Amino acid sequence: MTSADRPPSPPRPERWLRDVHAPAVARSPERRESFETSSGIPLAPLYAHEAEGAGPGEFPFTRGLHPSMYRSRLWTMRQYAGYSSPAETNERFRFLLEKGQTGLSVAFDLPTQIGYDSDSPEALGEVGRVGVPISTLDDLDTLLDGIPLDRVSISMTINSTAPVLLAFLVALARRRGVDPRVLRGTVQNDILKEFIARGTQRFPVEPSVRLAVDVIEYAAQELPSFYPISISGYHIREAGSTAVEEVAFTLADGIAYLEACRSRGLDLVQVGRRLSFFFNAHNHFFEEVAKFRAARRLWATICRERFGIEDDKATQLRFHTQTGGSTLTAQEPANNVVRVTVQALAAVLGGTQSLHTNSSDEALSLPSQEAAQVALRTQQILARESGVTEVADPLGGSPYVEALTDAVEEGARALLSEIDTRGGTVAAIADGFIRRRIESSAFKAQIAIDSGEATPVGVSEDAEIPEAPFRVDPAVERERRDAMARFRAERDETVVTAARGEIARVAASGENVLPALIAAVESRVTLGEIAETLALEFGEYRDDA
Repeated sequence: MTSADRPPSPPRPERWLRDVHAPAVARSPERRESFETSSGIPLAPLYAHEAEGAGPGEFPFTRGLHPSMYRSRLWTMRQYAGYSSPAETNERFRFLLEKGQTGLSVAFDLPTQIGYDSDSPEALGEVGRVGVPISTLDDLDTLLDGIPLDRVSISMTINSTAPVLLAFLVALARRRGVDPRVLRGTVQNDILKEFIARGTQRFPVEPSVRLAVDVIEYAAQELPSFYPISISGYHIREAGSTAVEEVAFTLADGIAYLEACRSRGLDLVQVGRRLSFFFNAHNHFFEEVAKFRAARRLWATICRERFGIEDDKATQLRFHTQTGGSTLTAQEPANNVVRVTVQALAAVLGGTQSLHTNSSDEALSLPSQEAAQVALRTQQILARESGVTEVADPLGGSPYVEALTDAVEEGARALLSEIDTRGGTVAAIADGFIRRRIESSAFKAQIAIDSGEATPVGVSEDAEIPEAPFRVDPAVERERRDAMARFRAERDETVVTAARGEIARVAASGENVLPALIAAVESRVTLGEIAETLALEFGEYRDDA
């Protein structure tokens, strides 16, 4: 082959390499000095024409948040776990960390999510079933036994009682002699999507948003390395929304939180730099990649145009991804390994900052240890063996992907405009608009499945469903009730009463509740008692729909 016969060299974005990539690598070197394929073909950090506009690390971040993306640092592998008891969940955490997990993600049981202690009558039959029960500071101490709080990033999927769980974490750090200011991780704290898609809200909308902003404000002042909210589209998608609706309704919630922070008088640059998001990854590979790119670009533009945020980092959409639980099948569950791999690959090529891969048997029960290990290995194989981490935004510039990115953004913009005409996110929740849209999309998707048009592979009327691999021992509830009885017997009720009185005073005054909550849990007040105290002040939500 002569030089004339060789294909032209790939385009080199010289400006981006000089002005964006080189300074970033000087500050934070890439994982290797050079990258190449298994055939020895050298790989550039980015493939793009100079005229294609902003590259990775440049506003509006369509192509990624960071110039080097995974060439510099891999995503956080954060497997979600929680079940039975704090001690048993601690064993699962230790197992996953030993296998290479790089961050913890805590699933809480329903009583903890809504604000009931394990010995509450309302908790009967639900203790430890879909997550770990945490009622006291001692419970969190057991859950995180042997986990170095100053080195491991901890994510907590909790919303209505997010201020309480954050108070537990800060108090635990103090108990262990760890400066809370070094804590890393996130607390979900996205109560609006509970009203939209999940239903574990305890208090009405207005005080619920107030508590969410209390967490954001406290973290901005006291926890500089902690993300105080994870604005979550995941559950919106699980409830049946489309990819476009997932983007629109998630960003609508984000707009509502920024508006609430602005009303509180908070610095939106400081707030914006500590916001995070949480998205789903479904089966349509290219639409999912485009969804992540469109969400990043749209959020950056909203922050700049609607809120006047000029600081680029404060406009970045940082996000965690979880593969789609609703896409998993109970029949032929081994097929779910393939689904999860496709979804995880879409998240990586879409530029996620952290990732949870579902276990193959989650349609049957809480995941078995073996399935959880395979799910983690899926991420590790993508990171270390597939080569997809060696170029930033490798699908960027594809006419198909770019057209889909534009289409997702356009559809999401139209929905956001509709929400604005209804008076904003809270009004669109109250009048049922968002819920109706999700329910309509879910209905259409179910019709497609039932008709055979979109029936998952391996699912049929005569196919067998394997036995669930994991069951929570019913004795857990009795053990938890006994533990709570001992906890209450060993504390000073006078101190507890005084601490609850201070919570009530602060809640009524409009002050930030976090300092009072931290003092209360250190005084051995339980999660359920705190939630009850707040409910007496705020009232409890009733769904008129």
